[in-house]
Amino acid sequence: MADRPLILVCNDDGITAPGIRNLVRVMNELGEVVVVAPDSPQSGMGHAITITGILRCDAVIIEDGPQQEYKCSGTPVDCVKLAVNVVLDRKPDLVVSGINHGSNASINVIYSGTMSAAMEGCLEGIPSIGFSLCDFAWDADFKPALPYVKKIAAKVLDEGLPQDVVLNVNIPKYNGSDYNGIKMTRQCRGNWEEEFDSREDPRGRGYYWLTGKFVNYDQANDHDEQALADYYISVVPVKSDLTAHRELERLQSWDL
Repeated sequence: MADRPLILVCNDDGITAPGIRNLVRVMNELGEVVVVAPDSPQSGMGHAITITGILRCDAVIIEDGPQQEYKCSGTPVDCVKLAVNVVLDRKPDLVVSGINHGSNASINVIYSGTMSAAMEGCLEGIPSIGFSLCDFAWDADFKPALPYVKKIAAKVLDEGLPQDVVLNVNIPKYNGSDYNGIKMTRQCRGNWEEEFDSREDPRGRGYYWLTGKFVNYDQANDHDEQALADYYISVVPVKSDLTAHRELERLQSWDL
C-alpha cells in the first residue's frame, strides 16, 4: 500500500541469517519492506565499499512474505547505496540493519558492518537504526527481543531522528526472564586487546588468526556495556559527524 512507510532492511551476516529473517517479519508489521542484503557474511567490514570490482544485485525469494528481496555481492554499505540509488523508486522512510548475531556495543560500533549500513542510511538523510543481539549463536533466540525491536522502530517512524544521528541498539542475550526495559545511554570507553595466533598451513606457510578480548576502561556506570550487564536493552545515539567540536576552538589557537 502506498500509504505505508517504506522500510529498507539490511545486515552484515548475510541475507539468510536468522537475525535478518526475524527483523524482516517484524518490519512487515510496520510498513512496506524491501530487503537488500549481502549474499554472504560481511561481519567486521565497517564502512567498506566496493571500488575495485563489480557489484551484483539479484532479486531472490528467501521465504514467504510480502517483502521484496535482493541479494548483493558487496558490503553492507554497498547494499544501502544500491538500494537507494538503483533498487528503490522512492526514498525509504526508515533503514534498519540487523539483527546482528553478536554485540555492537562500545568500540564495536567502529568495526561493525551492521552499524555501517545504518550509518549509510543516516548519511542519505534517512532515519536509521542498527539492531544487535549479544548472542553469536546461529540459533540464538531472537523472539523475546522482537517486541522491543518493533517498539523502537515504530517510535522512530513516528518521531524521526535528529540530523546526522543513528541509533545503535544492543539487546542482551536472552536468559529466560523478561528484559528489564530499555535504557538510553552512551558508548562505553573500551577497546580490544588483540592477539594474533600464529599457525602454519599444510604447505608450511605461516599465517595468523586474529583473536583477543574486549577490555572495559570505563569506570562509570552510565554506558551501554553496563546497561547490557544489568539486562537492559541499550540505545546509543551515534553521530555521523566525527568532529571533536569541544576541542576545535582550543586546537584553532595552535600556532601552525
